[in-house]
Amino acid sequence: MGHRDTPPHPPFPFTTLSLSPDNLLVLTVATKESEGFRRFKRSAQFFNYKIQALGLGEDWDGDKETSAGGGLKVRLLKKALEKHADKENLVILFTDRWVPGGFLGGGQHVWGGELAEVGGRLATLAVMEPCPCCSLSPSFLQERINITLDHRCRIFQNLVGALDEVVLKFEMGHVRARNLAYDTLPVLIHGNGPTKLQLNYLGNYIPRFWTFETGCTVCDEGLRSLKGIGDEALPVVLVSVFIEQPTPFLSLFFQRLLRLHYPRKQLRLFIHNHEQHHKAQVEQFLAEHGGEYKSVKLVGPEVRVANADARNMGADLCRQDRGCTYYFSVDADVALTEPKTLRLLIEQNKNVIAPLMTRHGRLWSNFWGAMSADGYYARSEDYVDIVQRRRVGVWNVPYISNIYLIKGSALRAELQQTDLFHHSKLDADMAFCANIRQQDVFMFLTNRHTFGHLLSLDSYQTTHLHNDLWEVFSNPEDWKEKYIHENYTRALAGKLVEMPCPDVYWFPIFTETACDELVEEMEHYGQWSLGDNKDNRIQGGYENVPTIDIHMNQISFEREWHKFLVEYIAPMTEKLYPGYYTRAQFDLAFVVRYKPDEQPSLMPHHDASTFTVNIALNRVGVDYEVRRGRAGGRALGGGSE
Repeated sequence: MGHRDTPPHPPFPFTTLSLSPDNLLVLTVATKESEGFRRFKRSAQFFNYKIQALGLGEDWDGDKETSAGGGLKVRLLKKALEKHADKENLVILFTDRWVPGGFLGGGQHVWGGELAEVGGRLATLAVMEPCPCCSLSPSFLQERINITLDHRCRIFQNLVGALDEVVLKFEMGHVRARNLAYDTLPVLIHGNGPTKLQLNYLGNYIPRFWTFETGCTVCDEGLRSLKGIGDEALPVVLVSVFIEQPTPFLSLFFQRLLRLHYPRKQLRLFIHNHEQHHKAQVEQFLAEHGGEYKSVKLVGPEVRVANADARNMGADLCRQDRGCTYYFSVDADVALTEPKTLRLLIEQNKNVIAPLMTRHGRLWSNFWGAMSADGYYARSEDYVDIVQRRRVGVWNVPYISNIYLIKGSALRAELQQTDLFHHSKLDADMAFCANIRQQDVFMFLTNRHTFGHLLSLDSYQTTHLHNDLWEVFSNPEDWKEKYIHENYTRALAGKLVEMPCPDVYWFPIFTETACDELVEEMEHYGQWSLGDNKDNRIQGGYENVPTIDIHMNQISFEREWHKFLVEYIAPMTEKLYPGYYTRAQFDLAFVVRYKPDEQPSLMPHHDASTFTVNIALNRVGVDYEVRRGRAGGRALGGGSE
């Protein structure tokens, strides 16, 4: 049926027929109320089409992905048509799909003209692929029974074999599918098997679900409001945490988990920690907060459970518990900065939904907008706009990872198979999505809010005591949250800055965590200088004002320290000394240790630098005492330029 010549049969005079809701009936085959069927109904309702679903509740024994099938559908159609045999002016639109793999993209006002253009008493789409009925020549169809193939896609658009020909056409407050080969605007878009992903992409927009003028018009449909519901009446959620590789800022991850705006007594907690490196952090978190949750299950590194098996274990815990309303899976490389995330996802009321997460300064995210023919990443036309939130909405996508919410009811129905995370030789994340797609369950991504971001794990080191200190390049947002004082931005705005003497300024810069970890890192390294004038670490080997210290280059922290100076000290310097500009170059940066019985103080001196930065790493009266002019403590110092 791939014939593309212009049919010789004269057009059937549809121009005399005025289509209205009374003489247009849409028939389709749907054996169950799937998400695809609901999308089809919604598109029909948008144009006020009457729709009748045939076969609801009946078993389907065909190969829904690849088989031509047809027996059940033909029987259902014949039976339905018998009821309308006496209605001469009735126009019937039938879409042949076991679950409607299509949607309507045009209103009734376009039908009269398009039917006249196509011609024939019965119009059908032209299937551009081999099929069992190819022996039925186009001339036979046209001359004997007056069937016309819509080979120019004026009414029907079959996506099979035509993926490159169909694009979105944005009109004022409206979206249509456009066939580039014939420059037509088809009314019904149909796809199955491998073309369903493109159908899902088009269905994010057509007919008016998202436009540049209106934004998302359906994002607030079918919401599940949690407003006014008491804590004890909120749905029970199983939160699964997966620590599958060494991950920076795990302490921040747990802090953010605690900040979720959801009662912990309604949260069950499952943690799979694959890494011995994080064992102490996980156990400390559970010792301090485990009792606050409804239940806790920990699978540690000593058990040696594979990634996919652990994820199956977490999902099955919710599946087997009828009281589990939602399953919330979160990987440790997710920085969940929006405390309302869980509530927002629940309220969106989807079977499977993920919040958008991206890596700092990159287009890397936790979703794919399209897939290649071999099942791997491909960039969709709208991917960058969704990532950068130039298009905001709830999107049907083929792949999600890292963080997502699944309804417990879906796990016990469409996704009841206990092995969701194995599929052929695919990794666990791709296997999960492949299995969900296979069950015709839609995966949605929402970027309606800024939920957080993904950590970069590419260059994470585990050779130090406090490895997060070295993450200022790879994960600058999290480094700032953990190590830069919360009042630094106020100081940069000219507040909270003291001047104890001319041209000397005090202002907040480090958190207590930063101070503690720098001290502990130096003590862990342990190779303090002797405090002599002779010092082979510096050029010339002579130190005029010796201290007992460790240089930043001794712990391979010079690059990171310079980045800190450029990002946080240089802006303050230029603010406090108007007209001065610095690149924060330095010859020496170090942590110095003071002890009453070792080196309690320094002689008065002048640093050979344009400006000097001194940061107290501990507190007088708390970490050390001052008596009779003798002091103990540690300080971080260094001169620049």
